[in-house]
Amino acid sequence: MIIDIHGHYTTAPDQLQRYRDAQLARLVDGGPMPALEPIGDDELRESVESNQLRVLEERGGDFMVFSPKASGMEHHITDPATAEHWARESNDLVARLVELYPRRFAGVCQLPQTPGGALDGVIAELERAVTELGFVGCNINPDPSGGFWTGPPMTDEYWFPLYERMVELDVPGMIHVSSSCNANFHALGAHYLNADTSVFMQLLEGDLFARFPTLRFVIPHGGGAVPYHWGRYHGLAARMGRPPIGEHLMQNVFFDSCVYHGPGMRLLIDVIGVDNVLFASEMLGAVRGDNPATGSGWDDTKRYVDGLGLSEEQRSRLFEGNARRVYPRLDALLGRVGL
Repeated sequence: MIIDIHGHYTTAPDQLQRYRDAQLARLVDGGPMPALEPIGDDELRESVESNQLRVLEERGGDFMVFSPKASGMEHHITDPATAEHWARESNDLVARLVELYPRRFAGVCQLPQTPGGALDGVIAELERAVTELGFVGCNINPDPSGGFWTGPPMTDEYWFPLYERMVELDVPGMIHVSSSCNANFHALGAHYLNADTSVFMQLLEGDLFARFPTLRFVIPHGGGAVPYHWGRYHGLAARMGRPPIGEHLMQNVFFDSCVYHGPGMRLLIDVIGVDNVLFASEMLGAVRGDNPATGSGWDDTKRYVDGLGLSEEQRSRLFEGNARRVYPRLDALLGRVGL
C-alpha cells in the first residue's frame, strides 16, 4: 500500500466557512453559538471525489490520513467555547468522510487549543475523537498564538497532561501550526517551517522522552530546516552535553516527506534514513499547481520518492510500514477493513 499520512480537508463545502464566519462574528456582536448548516453526504462526496481522492488515485496512492484544514484551525482565537465547537464540527466532518470512505481515509483530529489556555477541553476532544470517532492521531499546535510564541516549549510540564493521555490512547501527534498572525512570518513559507525546526530544537534541549518513552511526534514538511542542518544539531547536542540524537530523539520523532523537489527528498532520506520518514504529500495544501519544469504537481511527492532508486524493502517501509508502526490505531483500522 501507499499511505499518505498528511492530508487536510482543504475542500470542505462552503457551509463550514460560513459557520466559522458566524462564530467569529458572535465574538464581536454577542449572541448564541451559531449552528452549522446541514451538509449532505452527496456534498461531502463531491468535495473529495473531484479533489483529494482523484489526485490520490491519479498519483498511485491508496490511502490518506486526513485531518481538518490546518490553516483553518486558527488557534489564536482565545475563546475556549469557540475553539471547542469549531474543533468538534471540523472533526465530525472528517469522521463522516471516514465513514463514507473507510478504505480511503483515516481521521486525525484538530484540538481546541487557545493561547495559554487550559488543556481540559483539548484532552476531552482528543478522547472523543479517538474513542468515539475512531481517529488514529492528533495535530498539535506548538504555537497557538500564531507566530508570537507566547506559550511554553513543548518540553514544559504544561503539556504533560495531554502527553499522558496520548500515551494511554497510543496515538502520535503531528506538530502543526495554523495561521500566522505575525506579519514577519508568511504562514506557508516561514511560520510552518519555523515551527517544525523550533520544536525539534526544543526536544533536543529537553529530556521529554525519558519521561514519556512511548510518546511519538511526527514533524511535517520534511522536518523544516533540520535535515539540511543535521550536523549543526549533532554538534549542538554534543556542546550541550545531550546524548547522541539517535538515542535521544529518533525512537520517538519522525519526519514526513512533504518536500517538493527531488534533491530535497534525496537529502531527507539520505540524512534522516528511511526508518524515520513517513510518506506524505499534503496535497492540495500549501503548494498547489504544477512545476513548469516537469509538468507534474509540486506536491506529487511519490514522483520524487520513485526517483531515488530505493529497494523494494525500503519503499515498503517508507510507503506503508512506517505509518502502520507509528500509528498503531491506523494499522488496526486497516486490518478491520481488509487492507
